[in-house]
Amino acid sequence: MKQWECLEVAHTPQYQELTLWRRDTELVIRASGRDLMSNRMHGSEEAMAQMAASTKLGARVLVGGLGMGYTLRSALDALPKNGRVTVAELSEAVVAWNRGPLIGPLAGNPLADPRTDLEVGDVGDLLARTPDHWDSILLDVDNGPDAFTQPGNEALYGLRGLNRTRMALRRGGILAVWSAYEDDSFPRRMVRAGFEVRTERVRARLSKGGPRHVIYLGRWG
Repeated sequence: MKQWECLEVAHTPQYQELTLWRRDTELVIRASGRDLMSNRMHGSEEAMAQMAASTKLGARVLVGGLGMGYTLRSALDALPKNGRVTVAELSEAVVAWNRGPLIGPLAGNPLADPRTDLEVGDVGDLLARTPDHWDSILLDVDNGPDAFTQPGNEALYGLRGLNRTRMALRRGGILAVWSAYEDDSFPRRMVRAGFEVRTERVRARLSKGGPRHVIYLGRWG
């Protein structure tokens, strides 16, 4: 069996280590030594974008978290005419990896799509600056509401953060949150923040199986 090869090492603004690994055709991003995302299991991220896609002409979609580009790619594929997708990514290294070692085998270079706008920074800060702006918000940040990579990510998923996200949506807008684990308290917080909520459970490889991931969907107004 081929051995894992470390391609890149970087640190988040909070000094936590991010590493990019390769074994044959498999690529994995690890955070503090734990697998964060892989090119073998990305079906649930694609499903999230399809579930939350806006059908409005000129829709404005926000993707929080670039990862390996699969959520962004799927959001672009679902985009209606004249729409735009903004992707907010905290790590400059992850952006560089998507333009380098991840560009060929993965999501088809969604950063180069002319409908993509890139914001390098905290998606929470962007939400605070853009009230009543987005038709869809897709949060693929860390591993969901039970965030382990960036403790500050919890601010997105608490009641205060959910209220801020709701205010950033236009009426009728949709919030989608990807999670590796189920959190029974999170849908209740979404309801308290004013969302109509449903929970979807999706296989990581869709029809090919894999672990079940959870997508929380909330409609505002």
